[in-house]
Amino acid sequence: MIRFGVIGTNWITDAFLEAAKGIKDFSLSAVYSRTEERATEFAEKHQATYTFTSIEDMAQSDVIDAVYIASPTSFHASQAIILLKHGKHVLCEKPIASNTRELKDMIQAAKDNQVLLMEAMKSGFLPSYSSIRENLHKIGPVRRYFASYCQYSSRYDAYKEGTILNAFKPEFSNGSLMDIGVYCVYPMVQLFGKPDSIKASGQMLDSGVDGEGSILAHYKEMEGMMMFSKITNSYIPSEIQGENGSILIDKISSPEKVNIHYRDGRVEDISILPEQHTMYYEAKEFIELIKNSSLESSVNTYDNSITVMEILDEARNQMGIVFPADK
Repeated sequence: MIRFGVIGTNWITDAFLEAAKGIKDFSLSAVYSRTEERATEFAEKHQATYTFTSIEDMAQSDVIDAVYIASPTSFHASQAIILLKHGKHVLCEKPIASNTRELKDMIQAAKDNQVLLMEAMKSGFLPSYSSIRENLHKIGPVRRYFASYCQYSSRYDAYKEGTILNAFKPEFSNGSLMDIGVYCVYPMVQLFGKPDSIKASGQMLDSGVDGEGSILAHYKEMEGMMMFSKITNSYIPSEIQGENGSILIDKISSPEKVNIHYRDGRVEDISILPEQHTMYYEAKEFIELIKNSSLESSVNTYDNSITVMEILDEARNQMGIVFPADK
């Protein structure tokens, strides 16, 4: 049994715990929150025995083996490094850090202490994503990767009324690119590696983060096009275009319906619908890696996380987005 602690008492942690309940080797042992009241409330909700209001105390405790971090991105590195240095395995929500420098410090801490660190990017573990990889050869030489994730944030209404919530605050390393643009970048890197160069642009909000943006990635024989937004919706699918056909993907963040449209008019359904909660698969991978004494995921590798973070850093540089964490 792998005893987990969780950091973050929001909806994403609720979703993770709901997903992890289906894994026989998972056990929730402890909850961290800045206030005892909130930690106790969340622990009672999910039947956790222990609560902490100090990351250091949590890291030093012997009641947990691993921690799921779902705090704001600006806290990821500092929290993870403390836990890793005390021998705790860490599953950290995407984006795993504010910038590449922080990520490399996290990876070094994991290596120095012989523990597992994995970015909680769920898409690569989903059944339909595996189907995309296995069927990619059918569309011939790939010439374009196009990913769209544009989702109007309910917090944007408050922003327009003068209330700036965490989703739009640079001090939390947030914004459209970091929050949902990463879902477009990560599959591209997993499938096609590091691009030769990128060009990025976006619409800046007065708070200092981007409301929406786009990235054009150049490869030797193809290009990647990504658009993301928290201030508009989009209803078009994502697509991988090859010379012999195109793969249409309903949701790049959690692909379910996936079809190949061939040039001759044939359509092949290669969908594999998830039988579990979409976060189940990443949690299962993480637990299996721990049980096998593996120190790195073969899907969400360190190289993939670093490449994605380097792209995010460069995109932010071109868009003029600077976080306090960068200084």
